[in-house]
Amino acid sequence: MGLILLVVIFSLGYLAIIFEHILKINKSAVAIFMAVACWAVFFHESPHAVQENLTHLNINISGVAQIIFFLLGAMTIVELIDSHHGFKIVTDAIRTTSKRKMLWLISIVTFFLSSVLDNLTTTILMVSLLRKLIPNAQDRLLMCCLVVVAANAGGAWTPIGDVTTTMLWIDGQLTSLAVMKALFAPSILSLLVPLLYFSFRLKGKMAPAPYVAKEVEEPGARLVFTLGVLGLVGVPIFKGLTGLPPFMGILISLAILWLVTDGLHHPYEQRKHLRVPHVLTKVDVSGVLFFLGILLCVGSLEAAGLLQDLATWLGNQISSLPVIATMIGLFSAVIDNVPLVAATMGMYPLEQFPPDHPLWHMIAYAAGTGGSILIIGSSSGVALMGMEKIDFVTYMKKISLPVLVGYLIGMIVYVYI
Repeated sequence: MGLILLVVIFSLGYLAIIFEHILKINKSAVAIFMAVACWAVFFHESPHAVQENLTHLNINISGVAQIIFFLLGAMTIVELIDSHHGFKIVTDAIRTTSKRKMLWLISIVTFFLSSVLDNLTTTILMVSLLRKLIPNAQDRLLMCCLVVVAANAGGAWTPIGDVTTTMLWIDGQLTSLAVMKALFAPSILSLLVPLLYFSFRLKGKMAPAPYVAKEVEEPGARLVFTLGVLGLVGVPIFKGLTGLPPFMGILISLAILWLVTDGLHHPYEQRKHLRVPHVLTKVDVSGVLFFLGILLCVGSLEAAGLLQDLATWLGNQISSLPVIATMIGLFSAVIDNVPLVAATMGMYPLEQFPPDHPLWHMIAYAAGTGGSILIIGSSSGVALMGMEKIDFVTYMKKISLPVLVGYLIGMIVYVYI
């Protein structure tokens, strides 16, 4: 009875998360409620094994905390760069009136920027830039949609570019260089297929953007940008040199930036907005709490043995790992990829599937890029919905089929080449 109740709580919560935009109930609140409710049911079902249950919970919290600390550190660094207008260094290079050239520039810059930042931050940054460069909403619709595709593809092939890849990396399923070598080609192909398709259909020039006063770099912008990017990129190197987990690398990067910005700005009262305490107020804590709730919730299902049972059933029904991974990518177009990957991590033990096993590479690719097939399939797509008011049906009609083809070609290239 307890296991059935766990599944019911998880399923109802999942539906509430998927239809957040209809129910108007924040998915973070739902995720936190699910987490506590599922663990309460798990504890209630075995009241005589309190110590064993606490051990399960403590182990789960230990893994989840590492991911949460990493996300908080990375998001703070990105916000600190943005508060200094440091990304202006990148965005100033993207100016053209050719629609086709703009599409390629935006897509390629987004792809590589997302591999260093996270896909959500990159999407918000690039869509904000497009709104300045292309005032006409109809002209920028296609480009904004391709930003989502490029951000998700770019985030999939590095350990710090997408939350799901980061989760797999921190938990030990992936190593930095191996995942970058294995997934670069499939990831860029998943972008190039729809990009080539749309670039042949897109012709002509855009009306020049109206004059806008130039965004002025804040004091220390270039130094903060350089240190921030080096800090993010240096996390895997720090892990390799010290053996410490990735969240320690991101924390020391944040500490260095904190010390530098305090030194730069503490004498000036008017620069309070450039210091870390103020920047922390802009970090998306709601998003972090969503990850916390989902990961704790999935941990309860793993502790109850449900995920292992699901893995056994899938193995019996579908023997092909590439097919299973491809299905996970298609599911992630409808269902948030964070709980999908968290569930998969619980389904397949490292003893059976060691670090850098092809299964983990395929799951990282599938969960990262599969979410682009539908606009609700990734946090990047949901952010675009909010910023540009692009609806589900419009995205599906214009974007979904070429993106699906690109996703499948990328998976085929990984499996057979």
